[in-house]
Amino acid sequence: MSLLHSLKSHIPPSLLLPYHYAMARVAAFAYGNPSDKLVVIGVTGTKGKSSTVQMIAQLLAACGERVGYTSTAGFAINGRVIENRMKMTMPGRFFLQRMLRDMVQEECTYAVVETSSQGLTQFRHVGVNYDVAVFTNLTPEHIESHGGFENYKAAKGLLFAHLTKRPKKIIDGKTIDKTIVVNQDDEHAEYFASFPADGVVRFGWKNVQSVTRDGSGLRMTMRDVEFHVPLLAQFEQQNALCAIATLASLGIPLQKLATAASSLASVPGRFERITCGQPFTVVVDYAYEPASIAALIASVRALGVKRIIGVHGSAGGGRDVARRDAIGRLAGTEDDVVIVTNEDPYDDNPAEIIHAVADGARAVGKVDNENLFTFDDRQDAIDFAIAQAQPGDVVLVTGKGSEPVMAVAGGKKIAWDDRDAARRALAKAGFAL
Repeated sequence: MSLLHSLKSHIPPSLLLPYHYAMARVAAFAYGNPSDKLVVIGVTGTKGKSSTVQMIAQLLAACGERVGYTSTAGFAINGRVIENRMKMTMPGRFFLQRMLRDMVQEECTYAVVETSSQGLTQFRHVGVNYDVAVFTNLTPEHIESHGGFENYKAAKGLLFAHLTKRPKKIIDGKTIDKTIVVNQDDEHAEYFASFPADGVVRFGWKNVQSVTRDGSGLRMTMRDVEFHVPLLAQFEQQNALCAIATLASLGIPLQKLATAASSLASVPGRFERITCGQPFTVVVDYAYEPASIAALIASVRALGVKRIIGVHGSAGGGRDVARRDAIGRLAGTEDDVVIVTNEDPYDDNPAEIIHAVADGARAVGKVDNENLFTFDDRQDAIDFAIAQAQPGDVVLVTGKGSEPVMAVAGGKKIAWDDRDAARRALAKAGFAL
C-alpha cells in the first residue's frame, strides 16, 4: 500500500473531501502547475467521452498540432500511446498532473482530459486550468453512487463551474478564452451552457446545412464547408461533430478541420470490426449502459444486417445494479440472439450478475437455450456467439471494448481483451488471416 493510500485509510469520512481537495492542489504544485502551459480541453457527459477525446486529438494531430490526452480508452502524448490499466476514466491527481507535465516536456500545445463525475466530486479537476469545457450528453448512469440523477447532473456541472475560476492563459502569444461547448440536441444542454464563460458554442444536427449518410460514412455541410467523415456508426458521427465544434471554438478554420476530418478513424474498441475473412460481421464496442447499447444496436441495424447475436453483461463493484435488468430487457427486445456472460464482476458474485441480466431478457420473451444463452466464461460466450453466426449476421460484443484487463475479486485485474477473444473464437471457427 502506498503512503498516500495508507494516509487516506486513516482519514475520517467527514474529512475525505478536504483531503481530496488538498491532494489536488499539492499534486498540481508538485509538478509545476503544467496545465497553465497547455490549452486544456475537458470533455464530460454520459456517452461518447472517450471517443470525443480521441477524435479531438486525431483532428489536432492532423492539423499539425502536438497533443496529449487522458481517457478511459488510454493515454497518449504526441502520438505515443499508453494503456489505461487502471479501470478509471479520470486518473488520480498525481498521475494526471504527471501526464500533463510530460505533455509540456514533449512540447504539446493541447491536452484533452476526459473528466468524469466521480473525478469531479473527488476534486481531481481542481489542479487543472481548463480552457474549454465540453458537454456531450446526459442520461441516467452512475445514479446509485451519486444518490440521484440531479446529484449526478450537478457533479458534471462542477467542471463548468470551475472553468472561469482559474485565470486565462497566453499560449504562443494568444490569449485563450474560457469557452463552453454543449450538445444542443440534449435536453440538459442549457444547464451546462448557463455557467459563466467568455463564450458558449452550441453544436447539433440542427446547425448542419445538409446531412447524408451512406456506406462511406457521413457527408455534411457546415457554414458552406463540405465535410466527409468516414465513420459508419451514427454515434461515432455525433462524437465527430462534437470534436469539430470544439476545435472550431478555438479558432481552427472549418476548411482545415474538414481536411483533417476526412482521415478520422474509429477509436479502438468503439464500433471496432474484427475481420478474419468470415462471411459475417464481428463488432466489439465499449458500450456498457443501456443508452449506449441502444445507440450501438441502432447503428448496427442501420447497416441492414440479417441477425444480431449480442454478447452482453454488466459490471459489479456497486456499479448501478438497476441497469442489469435494463440491459437484459434491451438486449431481449433488440437482439435476435442474446448471450449473457461475465464482464467486470469485481467482488460481486458473477453468477448473480449474469442471472439478473438474463432475467431481463426472459421478461421480454427470450427463451433459454433457444434465443437466450448464459456462460460464466466470457471466452466461451464469444466462442459460442461466433459459432452461431451465419452470412449477413452481426456478432456484437459489448461492455469492454479495448480495455486490457478484467476486474475480478480481491482487487485483481487479469489480462483480457475482447478483440483478442474474438480473434481466438474466429480461429476456432476456421477463420484466420
